[in-house]
Amino acid sequence: MAVISVKPMFTVVVVTLSLILAVLVFSPTSPFYQSPLSLASPQRKLDIWSVGRIVEWRPCKWWLQGHLTALPSKSNGFIRVDCYGGLNQMRRDLCDGVGIARLLNATLVLPKFEVAAYWNESSGFADVFDVDYFIQQLNGFIRVVKELPHEFASKEPFRVDCSKRKGQFDYIENVLPSLLEHHYISITPAMSQRRDRYPQFAKAALCQACYSALRLTKALEKKASELLEAIPKPFLSLHLRFEPDMVAYSQCEYPYLSPASIEAVKAAQGDRKPWTGELAQIWRKRGKCPLTPNETAFILQVLSIPTNTNIYLAAGDGLMEIEGLTSVYTNVVTKSSLLSGEDFKSMHGNTKAALDYYVSINSDSYIATYFGNMDKMVAAMRAYNGLYKTLFLSRRAFAEYTSQGLIGKELMQALWKTHRDDFVMGRGSALPDCFCEFKL
Repeated sequence: MAVISVKPMFTVVVVTLSLILAVLVFSPTSPFYQSPLSLASPQRKLDIWSVGRIVEWRPCKWWLQGHLTALPSKSNGFIRVDCYGGLNQMRRDLCDGVGIARLLNATLVLPKFEVAAYWNESSGFADVFDVDYFIQQLNGFIRVVKELPHEFASKEPFRVDCSKRKGQFDYIENVLPSLLEHHYISITPAMSQRRDRYPQFAKAALCQACYSALRLTKALEKKASELLEAIPKPFLSLHLRFEPDMVAYSQCEYPYLSPASIEAVKAAQGDRKPWTGELAQIWRKRGKCPLTPNETAFILQVLSIPTNTNIYLAAGDGLMEIEGLTSVYTNVVTKSSLLSGEDFKSMHGNTKAALDYYVSINSDSYIATYFGNMDKMVAAMRAYNGLYKTLFLSRRAFAEYTSQGLIGKELMQALWKTHRDDFVMGRGSALPDCFCEFKL
């Protein structure tokens, strides 16, 4: 009787299973993937900034050079804009609030910046921005007062909450009656608005407030100027968002982080748990997941940003996994490394954010890994000042291409094409409310 050996068959099965496991473990889309991304071939000779643009966004002439509509002889009352969140979110609310106040023919009271323990914040509007300059620059666009008339000075304004309203929210229909009745109200602008429906005089006031009227206080501008001077030139300002609260808020899975980072994210999550399984993949492919420092370094190399580039890291406290960037790009500086310890310790959230903003609008180039309030403001101000080396890294494209299994040269080419097209068309480089498209 012949004896059949099972040893060769067993060997084939083991080898096959090993190969499958290796593919799963080292696939870039696998949650078990831990190896740092690296370039499979040398960088191209031309960097992203060498690509010719087709479109630029510039301040619209109707705003900068248009004739102002005369202010009505009588105001309908006083409006105070109450601003919440980080500095750039509050700045966005203030811009909207100025447009709304002009729309309602109201006199603007200096805005209120809400004290927020979450942002380590206690500074108000006058601690960050030059009040006299703000009033001067808005002259003719809207009336602004430092102090209220005697009959309102000791009163709190009537609160009109617009912040949670979405869709086609009509301020004339929903807010003007309260203004006419109480004569002194406070608002936080709605999250979603149709500014395109504003009359041009209201849009002009919004644009002037946002891009011409906000200047840092002399003391803060001096500190920001000193910081800018200390940064080696030329330099790239990189707004990298990978703090524990940011990752927790995104609800994205990052199981390959260091144990310390995983613990920090868990501590920040609360009841907000990350998506898992197929939902996690869908969420990631929608571009909802922040790029890690390692992924950021990889894309910068794809864009042929030299690894010896001087980089100013415009980021909040507690940035995780930073070695993923600094192991590749070694000339990285931060405000904490350039400012004296005492200066840095005495700063609150708004003042730190103001320094990052000032440096970023004056940098030789600016790249952001997110498209948040700061990024929108910085990009628009850079366009206002004629600085166009501005780019937003695409989280959606990175997630989509890696989920398709692209690696090496194919992944590099796909990412290059996406970002080249974005840069050529100036996508995201300015807000359309105040800027117009110019074909080059």
